[in-house]
Amino acid sequence: MKVNIVNKFNTDDYSEVINKVLKTSENKLQIKNKSINIILVDNEEIKNLNNTYREKNEVTDVLTFTDGYLNNLGDIFVSIPKCTSQAEEFGHSFNRELGFLVVHGFLHSVGYDHQTDEEEKTMIALQEAILYKSKLNR
Repeated sequence: MKVNIVNKFNTDDYSEVINKVLKTSENKLQIKNKSINIILVDNEEIKNLNNTYREKNEVTDVLTFTDGYLNNLGDIFVSIPKCTSQAEEFGHSFNRELGFLVVHGFLHSVGYDHQTDEEEKTMIALQEAILYKSKLNR
């Protein structure tokens, strides 16, 4: 999978964690010849996107916009400040939280959702399996 990471938040390099979880996801779901964009943003930008596209005027942690054109799965926006605060809140590492958010967005990009209890159980099980295989346990 071709991964394009755009860091609009800071100059830190998050590519190791992002590439690891996406490679594991790609292998687990047997997805080939696709590309995806990961855009790292601040709380203000993700709040504006959430308000514009979901009519929710609040900060969120991850947003996925699917594409499908020319094998592009779409764009995953991750708020780095929200990721940081959630890692602290949940008592695990920043890398684990970032991995979780990227996997969550990726699963949405390939059609998984959590609107029903059954869908949520399936998605959670996949997320946890991918994170475990990526060595990003809680």
